[in-house]
Amino acid sequence: MKNVTEVTIFVLKGFTDKPELQTILFFMFLAIYLFTMMENLVLGLLVFRDSRLHNPTYYFLSVLSSVDACFSSVITPNMLVDFMSKNKVISFLGCAAQMLLLVTFGTTESFLLAAMAYDRYVAIYNPLLYSVSMSPRVYVPLIVASYVGGILDGSVHTVATFGLSFCASNEIRHVFCDIPPLLAISCSDTHTNQQLLFYFVGAIEIVTILIVLISYGFIVLAILNMHSAEGRRKVFSTCGSHLTGVSIFHGTVLFMYVRPSSSYALDHDMIVSIFYMVVIPMLNPIIYSLRNKDVKEAMKRVFGKNWFISYIFHTKH
Repeated sequence: MKNVTEVTIFVLKGFTDKPELQTILFFMFLAIYLFTMMENLVLGLLVFRDSRLHNPTYYFLSVLSSVDACFSSVITPNMLVDFMSKNKVISFLGCAAQMLLLVTFGTTESFLLAAMAYDRYVAIYNPLLYSVSMSPRVYVPLIVASYVGGILDGSVHTVATFGLSFCASNEIRHVFCDIPPLLAISCSDTHTNQQLLFYFVGAIEIVTILIVLISYGFIVLAILNMHSAEGRRKVFSTCGSHLTGVSIFHGTVLFMYVRPSSSYALDHDMIVSIFYMVVIPMLNPIIYSLRNKDVKEAMKRVFGKNWFISYIFHTKH
């Protein structure tokens, strides 16, 4: 890295300087964070404790829940501290670490969603061979590859961004260290970084979305060949939740990163990125599991005597 001594800390400007609004935002994001952690912890416990959920579909779901929990934890605690602090500062290395983790978990989730689409295709298109086609020798490398892809992508963008000079300003118009607001305050030529962002994110999006579309193309063919109305309904229910999650995630990513740098509006993008980083990890357990019959039955078996857990999750139905 070059010229790292020019800036030793960054100032995160955040949403607002008004104390009353910061207090409201503190409690709102605290509630979202606690609910997110509880949901993802419960989902992970269900898959771990209930033997009927010991199959690749739910292993992928439990890995996704762990990624979402980490994703939210990278920025939300720091945001909460900043809401209650006058000096909203983050160190140079802290900012770099935050970006590395955010990009890593975001890219990992993108690959995991593609792997989950492939898993759904195998389960629906040829259910009799599912246990063979999705053996540990298949789904474990898919999970590992998702993490490796995330780490590589995160490393590339972090090294490229923090290899720039920051001499004009150290004030980031954001609540965390995202790539576009950091490029906006660099006094170096950021054209290469913008191209890197556009092409890397674009390539990952194209590959993962194609996997999803091809998988669901075969799933549609399988549905058309089904004679059972109940079977079709179950497939639509299962795949509908996954498609909803995929659409929300990829739609937000494409809006945030795959567009010309001239169209960035940091104040507006800050709200969208908060949705991507904080709200989606809260929504995913609801989208993927709380409408799932197997998960609901597992919840009754594991948490049936816990009135609080049962009340929280069963009131959503």
